[in-house]
Amino acid sequence: MRMFLARASAATFVIAMYALLPLLPVLASLVFVKWKYCTEYRKTLAKMLTHLAALRKGPTVHFFHDVLGRVSAVPETIHGECIQCGNCCMNHQCMFLEQVDAKRFQCGIYHSPLRRLSNCSSFPLNRYDIERYACPSYFVTAQTHQPVQWVPRVIIEMRD
Repeated sequence: MRMFLARASAATFVIAMYALLPLLPVLASLVFVKWKYCTEYRKTLAKMLTHLAALRKGPTVHFFHDVLGRVSAVPETIHGECIQCGNCCMNHQCMFLEQVDAKRFQCGIYHSPLRRLSNCSSFPLNRYDIERYACPSYFVTAQTHQPVQWVPRVIIEMRD
């Protein structure tokens, strides 16, 4: 049932974004205070179409199911840190991704409080995230279960 709701929510979200497509560059300019989305309207619209096509491939379902749904069964430990390769940004298809140099990218809305509500702030949530985007800097190790040792503590009370 949870997965059904996640898929229905994701489909509704993507359809709504397509319906709002002509307004999205203006809304993005206002919300993120980046006027280039309006001044470069056609370029932003093209990036939005690419962005929405990438969203249809699974990130919105992941967001509604795993992030908002708070799926907590994460049996692995994730190590590493971001090297700004841009792979996790829907394989370089995120409209907010900006290229810094030949191998580095940065999020154009990274400091926005709204970004924290997005799928981006949860990456990587699990092994699937890392493998899906071929992330070169994060890796997963299985949790080692160590037996809990309980040693009773002796409490001595001195009575007068």
